Amino acid sequence: QVQLVESGGGLVQAGDSLRLSCVVSARNFTRYFMGWFRQAPGKEREFVPGTRWIGSTTYYSDFVKGRFTISRDNAKNTVYLQMNNLKPEDTAIYYCAAREEVRATYDYWGQGTQVTVSS
Repeated sequence: QVQLVESGGGLVQAGDSLRLSCVVSARNFTRYFMGWFRQAPGKEREFVPGTRWIGSTTYYSDFVKGRFTISRDNAKNTVYLQMNNLKPEDTAIYYCAAREEVRATYDYWGQGTQVTVSS
């Protein structure tokens, strides 16, 4: 069983920064690929960045490159999403998700954390 718990969301102004955290509870958690997603009201859920627990490979959607950074602390079973220069269009519920490396779909999701950026 995999459990994901996000935290760190909040209300900020445009240009501010936030750091989201996702604590992972799972046996052999390093076998999972981790991703952050977001869903804004009335829009589909979209992939933001992703990373593995081992190695330095990361993946970003174009709309966050240069502003968002994904990182992880294996000792704390935690994945982070550092968000800088936030824009009102970044307003969404942000979800942490995990999938086994051999699978294409994400099977495990956190409860989500709200990020609201005011102009």
